[in-house]
Amino acid sequence: MAWIQKQIRLPAFRRGFHIVTREVLSEIPELSTIKVGLMHVFIMHTSASLSINENADPDVPVDLEMSFNKIAPESFPYVHTCEGPDDMPAHVKASLLGNSLTIPISEGRLCLGTWQGIYLCEHRNHGGGRRLVVTIQGE
Repeated sequence: MAWIQKQIRLPAFRRGFHIVTREVLSEIPELSTIKVGLMHVFIMHTSASLSINENADPDVPVDLEMSFNKIAPESFPYVHTCEGPDDMPAHVKASLLGNSLTIPISEGRLCLGTWQGIYLCEHRNHGGGRRLVVTIQGE
């Protein structure tokens, strides 16, 4: 059984939903050696999150951002406001989407559907670079 773990730094993205599948895969060439296993991706932040969603239609990330802004609007009377009006809504959105993904591996490839991609969900206006921990277990 092989274990591989890497920390990946993603560049700063504007607020919204961004497909980062290529960026993640480019940092883990060892994936091709795994016949069967799991890849776990964890984001080391509380105001950004991870999701798997459609990777083909550019309207999907736009609609996701609009929907989450309705669910957790900046205009809500939050108590935690010391880090700016976008901070607490970012925590709410990150709590709803989650901080990790687990994706099956088969024959050296992620078992993602044809229209699935890994999304970085940036919930801050100026979130900065984001760090991911990628852990692969398999043989």
